[in-house]
Amino acid sequence: MIAVDVWSDVACPWCYLGKHRLETAIDASGEDVQVTWHSYQLNPTIPRGEHTPHAEALAKKLQAPVEKIRAMNQRLIDLGAAEGVEYNFDRYVQANTRDAHRVIHYAQEQGLGNQMKDRLMRGQFTEGAVVDDAGQLAAMAAEVGLNAAEVRAMLETDAYDDAVQADIDEAAAAGVTGVPFFVFDSTYAIAGAQPVETFAEALRRSAEQRSAERQATA
Repeated sequence: MIAVDVWSDVACPWCYLGKHRLETAIDASGEDVQVTWHSYQLNPTIPRGEHTPHAEALAKKLQAPVEKIRAMNQRLIDLGAAEGVEYNFDRYVQANTRDAHRVIHYAQEQGLGNQMKDRLMRGQFTEGAVVDDAGQLAAMAAEVGLNAAEVRAMLETDAYDDAVQADIDEAAAAGVTGVPFFVFDSTYAIAGAQPVETFAEALRRSAEQRSAERQATA
């Protein structure tokens, strides 16, 4: 089995595209692949409960006109549409993603990490979900097979916060300054939402390396 570790943020639109491209490459490869999602926050200082429309928030962060932000978003809309990823930036609400990452860690322990990650991203980018709202997080968790009441109860504690911080610290120690960031079998690293062919090549190299290691020990 090929292990792929991915650092990304629920609020990162390029991470959504990168996730889809990775999955396309995995499906085409026929390889047995285990994807593990790691936390990363693009805007960790946003207070919980503070919600800002995406274009307005990014314009402030980049000190750019809202019109420029909308033009940047259109590029992503076009790229996503070509690959089955739907972006509705007019609905996108910026919020703190810490609790969303805690839910993903909780889901991964129950074998539903990938489903949870995808559901949260679809909520963020397509439906306009508020990803620091406990009720919305629990409802989305229930859709992928988790117990909504248990998720609500978990969110009322600090459970998995240490796991989220450990991911963030690991990324910082490795010099990761942006996401998405992919690591194949702890060997091959890819930064950014690269073309499907780039992910396919990393999978191929990982499979060949594993095959060589098996032959060497046979």
